Amino acid sequence: MTTTAADPFAKFKDAQREAWSVFAPVETFTTLPAAELVKFAQLAPGQTVLDVACGTGVVAVTAARVGAKASGADLSPALLERARHNASVAGVAIDFVESDAEALPYADAAFDAVLSQFGHIFAPRPEVVLREMLRVLKPGGRIAFSAWPPELFTGRQFDLIARYLPPPPAGAARPAPPALWGDPNVIRERFGDAVEGVVFDRGVMIVQTLSVKHARVAQEATIGPLTRIVESLRGEPEKLARLRAEYEAILADVFEDNALHLHFIMARASKRKQGS
Repeated sequence: MTTTAADPFAKFKDAQREAWSVFAPVETFTTLPAAELVKFAQLAPGQTVLDVACGTGVVAVTAARVGAKASGADLSPALLERARHNASVAGVAIDFVESDAEALPYADAAFDAVLSQFGHIFAPRPEVVLREMLRVLKPGGRIAFSAWPPELFTGRQFDLIARYLPPPPAGAARPAPPALWGDPNVIRERFGDAVEGVVFDRGVMIVQTLSVKHARVAQEATIGPLTRIVESLRGEPEKLARLRAEYEAILADVFEDNALHLHFIMARASKRKQGS
């Protein structure tokens, strides 16, 4: 699918679709956090579950393996191809569709639970993606997601990448910073009165790597926005060297015992029923 010209973020989403197509090798590090999210969401066998911005399908496959009837939606055809492969290998039936998280192709109140692992946070308009996630969720159903706190490594990574991105054209719409989804105060504000029983928890993603430089090289090849910036700076070696030095400095803060220790937050709430 391609985004419509009427969407002010159409070009941004097309760029995201292309950039994140290289993410698949990282899935091995996201499988344990996926299990944490599925457990945190308190899924029950037989429930219908949607994995928003599902990537390679690790959350959807995990949910299906505990007995849920899972679906997954993502912007990237390349990642969906990998997701279908993962479901096939696991022996679970999952309906994966190519979809913009801001325009989910499902009926109102279609799911018992809506999950997202570090995915919906990249939608440019938080109010739009959250409205869509809640729209397809049944009243009383559960929304749960994982995100990166702004003050920790991945939030700092987002800030660093943003500083090296070319500025948008004058008057162009600007996407919201993804790291704000990792701030409990912001999450509560965005939820507003649409949900009840907001609960938070934290986890750590362990990314095995031999050194800080190994980590930087691997992330340059698999973190889509970073990959694009590095390619754009090939003709500016001094600027590229400065980016890499800054990036290695923040990686060093989370590198210990041949691994990166990446802390994340999980949020869970129930969609408010009418009149409650």
